[in-house]
Amino acid sequence: MSLIVSLYDAKTRLSALVDRAAGGEEIVITKNGVPQAKIVPLPTLGGERVPAGALGLTRIGDDFDARDPAIEALFAGD
Repeated sequence: MSLIVSLYDAKTRLSALVDRAAGGEEIVITKNGVPQAKIVPLPTLGGERVPAGALGLTRIGDDFDARDPAIEALFAGD
């Protein structure tokens, strides 16, 4: 079942509604009580990352998305 929200409420709570849709919920937006639009979750992109071929790269290292303490320290101001 979808959550039904008026256009006015959708405008004032859009960020929260998008978060709910990202969590799997469908939200129907009405105007004057008539359904006009629907916010639905996007399918998650899965699978292995593939390099675009820039700089001649043919593979992505297993630790590519791993956290780097040195970079985190720079963001933290350490």
